[in-house]
Amino acid sequence: MKKLNKSIGTTGENIAFNLLLSEKYNIIKKNFNCRNGEIDIIGWDKEILCFIEVKTRYDLGFGSPMEAVSFSKVLSIKRVAKYFIHKYGLYNVNARFDVIEVYLNHRNADIKTNLIKDAFR
Repeated sequence: MKKLNKSIGTTGENIAFNLLLSEKYNIIKKNFNCRNGEIDIIGWDKEILCFIEVKTRYDLGFGSPMEAVSFSKVLSIKRVAKYFIHKYGLYNVNARFDVIEVYLNHRNADIKTNLIKDAFR
């Protein structure tokens, strides 16, 4: 099951990456990690530095993708974002946290994506 979940997650991240490119984001990092955790995608939306979590589902029995972004996941993303900002000296930039929901059918084909800008603070 873990291998299947990883495959679904990778598929979702690739779909999200292409969505962001079509929305004119400038992607600077994929799967950035440190000891505090991982951020799926980091990029610029014009002048705003965006930390983007991608959640993919093909079965809504476990809730929507956004519902899977738990409080502890939000805290982890914020810690990693803080580390990233410090590491690259990006102290005077505006930043936000986005979530991309990817809905797949059972053949892992994209059926719907939803970009939620400023999903949490």
